[in-house]
Amino acid sequence: MGRSRRTLPEELLLLALDPTTGTTAQPQSLDLGLAGAQLVELALAGRIAPDGDRIAVVAPRPTGDPTLDCALELLRRRGAPVRAVHWIGGPRLGLRQTYLSHLERCGMVHAVAGQMCGVLPTTRYQATETEISREIRARLDSAIRTGVPPDPRTAALAALAHAVGLGKHLYPGNEGRSSRSRLRDLIRHDPMGGLVAHAVMDVQNGVAAQPRRSPAPTGRQAAGTARPAPEPARGVPMQPRHGSMARAVAH
Repeated sequence: MGRSRRTLPEELLLLALDPTTGTTAQPQSLDLGLAGAQLVELALAGRIAPDGDRIAVVAPRPTGDPTLDCALELLRRRGAPVRAVHWIGGPRLGLRQTYLSHLERCGMVHAVAGQMCGVLPTTRYQATETEISREIRARLDSAIRTGVPPDPRTAALAALAHAVGLGKHLYPGNEGRSSRSRLRDLIRHDPMGGLVAHAVMDVQNGVAAQPRRSPAPTGRQAAGTARPAPEPARGVPMQPRHGSMARAVAH
């Protein structure tokens, strides 16, 4: 994969950056979205593929992107396909900062040091390549306005933007209600993007942490020996508290 094209995590992060304040919208859910965007990018590169509600590695060769290759290697080490909700809900310490630092090195954002409450050091990020941010936004606007099915990359970006709650950031107020609705509808145009977006929303809603229920015993099963209780589904790890991150990125 060449580095001339921006990856989905980078585009999602640029969409979330507020051009006025330099902060990121929906910072907690954005962390989940970035992990999900990595999965979609790897799928677009032909490295992974959906297997039901799971993700399977189909080509473990590196992409050339260090951050994506790290995620690909972690998936490969799992050995078996992993549920998307478990992958996205895992700890992602520093992922957002990793992408912000990369965008800064590429000259797309500029770090501005500051203080919170006059005491705590913070860093805000102002977009410097505003033309790139406008191009990303224009792709979403065009898909929403025209109703023409977008390409898989744009469809996945729209699905992720909706999943992390960027709709109100991109299309605020009552006047943006119809655009937010159409942004949500774009989720159906890319199967992988849809799978990942639903997994992001499931993690936020705590669905992945709930144990699966088995049918109630009936007839002889109820009268005889009770079946052993089903093993709870593997819980989703809590998102790490942003200790040092809080110093680096203002929420």
